[in-house]
Amino acid sequence: MIVAVGFLIAFSSGPGQSYTFSVFLDSIIEDTGLSRTTISALYAVGTGVSALMVAYVSRMSDRFGPRLVVIFVAGALGVACFGMAFAQGFIAFFIAFAALRALGQGSTPINATLMVAQWFVVHRGRAMAVMGFGFAASLAFMPPFARALIDTLGWREAYMALGVLVWVLVIPASALFARNTPEEAGLYPDGADHPPFEPVTVAEGERDDRRVLTSLSFWLLSLPLTTSPFVVTALVFHQTGIFEASGLSATVAAGVFVPFAVTTAITSAVAGLAIDRVGPRPLFVLAMLILLAGLGVSRLIDSAFVATLYASVLGASSGVQRIVQSTIWAHYYGRRGLGRVQGSATSIMIMMSAIGPLPLAALEGVTGSYTPGILAMAAMPLLSILGVSFARVAPATVDVREETRAG
Repeated sequence: MIVAVGFLIAFSSGPGQSYTFSVFLDSIIEDTGLSRTTISALYAVGTGVSALMVAYVSRMSDRFGPRLVVIFVAGALGVACFGMAFAQGFIAFFIAFAALRALGQGSTPINATLMVAQWFVVHRGRAMAVMGFGFAASLAFMPPFARALIDTLGWREAYMALGVLVWVLVIPASALFARNTPEEAGLYPDGADHPPFEPVTVAEGERDDRRVLTSLSFWLLSLPLTTSPFVVTALVFHQTGIFEASGLSATVAAGVFVPFAVTTAITSAVAGLAIDRVGPRPLFVLAMLILLAGLGVSRLIDSAFVATLYASVLGASSGVQRIVQSTIWAHYYGRRGLGRVQGSATSIMIMMSAIGPLPLAALEGVTGSYTPGILAMAAMPLLSILGVSFARVAPATVDVREETRAG
């Protein structure tokens, strides 16, 4: 039940994600007269606000539990969609962008991840993979659905419809069926009959004084994990422009999110099983190599077939990366106080994703081509592999069963 609720929460983050916004981008430019670079800058600053907010929201999840927080966030996300629909002028769009990104890109997914992480330890990878199907389903459904709504109703009315959809899917399910932890329901993680063997660095009732932003180990993990969000967000944000430069239509640009979603789902499922066996580090290297291949294919797009291949490769990388991002922090830091650690990492990730579209748009504006920006981004996966190879983070593993018997 927890995984099913997490699936709905993940799916409903779509209105604030880049793959949905990219479908609206050209309509917004045409309606408002704002330039592509200006909107990219607004989007970057708005996403920066998201990064700050997710750190706060994740700490609120530690304090009040993800169930209550996600109900509030989902309600606010629906309001943000209506804010986009009624926005007029530079300042109004900035506020709407900031709210949409803060609530959709950051605060909604982090609560789904934190909730599922509390309920699984041994099978955390596969649980995250099933929950992650919600992101894949959103990838497949939201862009074509948004395109159909825009063509039928207009882009402003489309955002209102998405806001209502978020309310209907998330709020009732979270209120009726979600629980913060298995212990809250008299259970143990993974449906076991005893407490798990897991990293425990903060005892129950103790203050969480672990170093995060001043910890070298934290940065050695968090910085490489920002590569995929930076690159994929930049590519997805400008996908319509990239495809049109290759002679393909906006409809094709929206349609290839379906194979993107399919490969994301497949690789997430495989990675979810594998990560429980081999750990997150080898899978991160795999995700970076696949991302590098996707960047290469992006320069070969000249038909719908190659566009589909490109989207599939990019989706495969994203699927593996999503499982790594979802599990690595609980893997090393344990469940207690997880929001503080994972929220800080997610804030950094969101900041990098905020920056991604802007340099690609600026280089395209100067050179008239997306190629220079894409070639420059190709160095990032290689540098990330090099960086993570120097990370030496050993989990401080404690058997909770011994603590329970001793207590």
